[in-house]
Amino acid sequence: MVKIKFGPAGLGPVKDAIKNLEYFHSLGFEACEIAFTYGAYIKDKKEAEEIGKKAKELGIQLSIHAPYFVNLGTEDEKKLENTKKRIIKCLEVGTWLGVKYIVFHPGYYVKKGKEVDKKETYERIKKGILELQEIRRENNYTPKLAPETMGKVNVFGSIEEVAQLVRDTKCHACIDFAHILARSGGDYRFEETLRFFDNLEELHIHFSGIEYGDKGEKNHKKTLAKELKELLENLPKNKNVVVINESPEMIDDSSNALELYKNLKR
Repeated sequence: MVKIKFGPAGLGPVKDAIKNLEYFHSLGFEACEIAFTYGAYIKDKKEAEEIGKKAKELGIQLSIHAPYFVNLGTEDEKKLENTKKRIIKCLEVGTWLGVKYIVFHPGYYVKKGKEVDKKETYERIKKGILELQEIRRENNYTPKLAPETMGKVNVFGSIEEVAQLVRDTKCHACIDFAHILARSGGDYRFEETLRFFDNLEELHIHFSGIEYGDKGEKNHKKTLAKELKELLENLPKNKNVVVINESPEMIDDSSNALELYKNLKR
């Protein structure tokens, strides 16, 4: 049965993880993204497995957001190796947790003088993901890699670029409609985006309110009811969808989205 799952972009510290999952379950959430913003803070395998077991028991689908300090497009070999190590650590911990996706920012455009080289950037990032896919297979890591559509115009991660990565590397994707709105200057591009990612069996989506300017994303903000309604009205009716909210009020916003979804189904 086709389903939309909602949840926040944060689980909290290890000591509170089980309690927070139970709280999310009481709110009707069926998804949660663990924010490894500054590194994989869940380090103990046994603890990770306990958290994963509880999430599965409660019917909550977990994902991980990899650290922000990653850049598969870099020309600096040391930075590239550190990027791969961070994503590999997420794959390892994610396997313990039983998460489905590792969301990550693909990288920055390579510059040649004052100009960006989008073609070279794409090839570098594609190569990095293919290498990570091989490591994933060799080590039997279970999460799928999911590069994210990005909100700043000078950063790699347009819907076209991420969709091409999906085709070329067989990775998954994280579709951030707030980022798409910011990058396009005010258009969610729902129909076009969903067409680009029609080959994915399940959609992993980020959504929140967002402030933006000429250069794209500035910061996330509370999600308005009309924005949530617009998202829900445009989601496909033939796919399972996960909607992760990244606003400063992610729990309230996820609850509001769930309530709107129930009302729309009636």
